Amino acid sequence: MLKIRLARGGAKKRPYYSIVVADSHSPRDGRFIEKVGNYNPLLKKDDPNRVNLKIERLQDWISKGAQPTDRVARFLAAEGLAKWEHGNNPTKGKPGKKSEERAAERAQREEDLKAAAAEAAARPAPEPEPEAAPEPVVEAAPEAEPVAEVAAEEPAAE
Repeated sequence: MLKIRLARGGAKKRPYYSIVVADSHSPRDGRFIEKVGNYNPLLKKDDPNRVNLKIERLQDWISKGAQPTDRVARFLAAEGLAKWEHGNNPTKGKPGKKSEERAAERAQREEDLKAAAAEAAARPAPEPEPEAAPEPVVEAAPEAEPVAEVAAEEPAAE
């Protein structure tokens, strides 16, 4: 199958694309059949040199059955050569299985907590027992440690 697609060129962080007709199995920047235009995304959107197309060659390849990729179809739609519609993927925003399971578990826990709170509110609260006043604790003053007396040295007998 033939594809009309972009082949990247240019330096790192300075993209420049060639619009090429290539076999769908060849690599992105690899072998192609014919170059039919170019695209420079660094230019402003209203710049006429941003997208250059060889209209006659594109019409010829489309008549032979070449399919444009989504990005190239946008460029062709601007020239009136192809019809392009914005894609719609309604399942893209849906959470995955594990996320749905976690959300269900979280909802179940919240429901259980609400039920427990409602049950606790429905039961009459037991009357609190009067607490006995705690006896004041008297702290004893720390006892003074006896100061070690220095013993007088006796004269050594010789």
